[in-house]
Amino acid sequence: MNTTEVLAGAVRKGAVPGLIAAVDRPGRDPELHVLGDDGATGTPLRRDTIVRIASITKPVVAVAALSLVEEGLLDLDSPVTRWLPELAGPRVLRDEAAELTDTVPARRAITVADLLTFRTGVGMLPRPSFDLPVQRAHADALLGSDGPPGRYPLPAPDEWLRRLAAIPLIAQPGGRWLYQTSADLLGVLLARAAGHDLPALLDERVFGPLGMRDTGFCVPPGSRDRFVPQLVAASGDGVEVFDPVDGAWATPPEFPSGAAGLVSTLDDLVAFTRMLRDGGGPVLSAGTVAELTTDHLTAAQRTDARMFLDGAGWGLGLCVGPDGRYGWDGGLGTGWRSDPRTGVTSLLLTQVMWTGPEGPGLLHAFRAAAHGGTGVR
Repeated sequence: MNTTEVLAGAVRKGAVPGLIAAVDRPGRDPELHVLGDDGATGTPLRRDTIVRIASITKPVVAVAALSLVEEGLLDLDSPVTRWLPELAGPRVLRDEAAELTDTVPARRAITVADLLTFRTGVGMLPRPSFDLPVQRAHADALLGSDGPPGRYPLPAPDEWLRRLAAIPLIAQPGGRWLYQTSADLLGVLLARAAGHDLPALLDERVFGPLGMRDTGFCVPPGSRDRFVPQLVAASGDGVEVFDPVDGAWATPPEFPSGAAGLVSTLDDLVAFTRMLRDGGGPVLSAGTVAELTTDHLTAAQRTDARMFLDGAGWGLGLCVGPDGRYGWDGGLGTGWRSDPRTGVTSLLLTQVMWTGPEGPGLLHAFRAAAHGGTGVR
C-alpha cells in the first residue's frame, strides 16, 4: 500500500482519530497528510496543529549539546562533575537487582559523551515492571522515568538532580545503554554550562536558527486553539483523554524535560530533520551530524537494549538502524525516521499514546510505505 492508503485506512478503521504526516524527499515539497480530528471535541486537525512529541525531544536537546561542543563550551570526554558536582564519586549497584546499599565504587567518572550515548549508568531497565529496589527508588523520587510524560510535575532541576544523585548507578559509566534519564540529566547540564535555562538555550541554538516557532515546553494561550488533547486507549473500545489542552503543557514547567518535554508541529520538525539531512547548517557542521547519526553501541549493548531499540543502535541522542536510518519515536504518538541513503524522511504525528515500545502497526506500515521494505528500525 502507499502512504495515502495506509494513513487514511488507519483513521477510517479507528486506529487513531486523526493524524498529521509528511514524507519529505530531497528537492521536492513534502508529501503531506492531514486527516481526522482531535478525538475529543471533533475539531479537525490542521497542518499547524501542535502535539506533544515526547521522546523526539531527545535528539533536539542532543543537537543543542553538540552545538556547545563545536564552540568549545563542552567537551565530550569531560567528566560531567565540572557542571554537576552532585555526581562526584558515584556508587554503582553490584547487580541491577541488588539492594541500594550493596554497591561498589564507579570505575570512572560519567562523561558528557555518556549522557549522549545513554551510557551514564542510570535510566530505565528493559523490564516490564518496576519490581527492583532501584526502580522503586526512582519511582518514589518522582524523577519521571516511571511512566509517560505529563503524569505528574517534576521537581526543579537542582532538586531533581539531588534526588537522582542519592540513588546508586545501575551500571558502570560506559558499560550499559539505559533509557530516558540521561537525556533529562543532559538538559540539566546544558542549562548550567550555558548559564541560562534549557528553554532559552534551545531557542537560541535550535529553534531560532531553524524558524521552529511552535516548538517549546508549553503552549501559550494564543496558540492553544491549535493544541490537541493527549489521548490513550480506553479500557474498552475507543480512546479517552490522558492530558487535556489546559493540562500539563499549559504553563512553563518547573523542570523542562530534555527527555520528553517538547511540543511541536509538522513543519517545525520538517525544518529540524532537513537541517540534519542537509549537513547541519546553520546549527551544526556536517562532521558533527555524521557523529550524531553513527551507532556508538557495542553488539552486547544493542542486544541488552533490544526491548527499546529492536536491534537498532544508538548515536548521540537518537537511534541508528542497521540500514543507517536514524531518528526516534515519541511514546505519546509520534515517529520520525530519516534515510541518509535516499534522503527520505518520514514524520508521523498522532495524539494517541503508543501502546508498546514501538507503537501500533500504523507506524511500521507508514514507514514501509514511505521508505520501502518492512518499516522496521
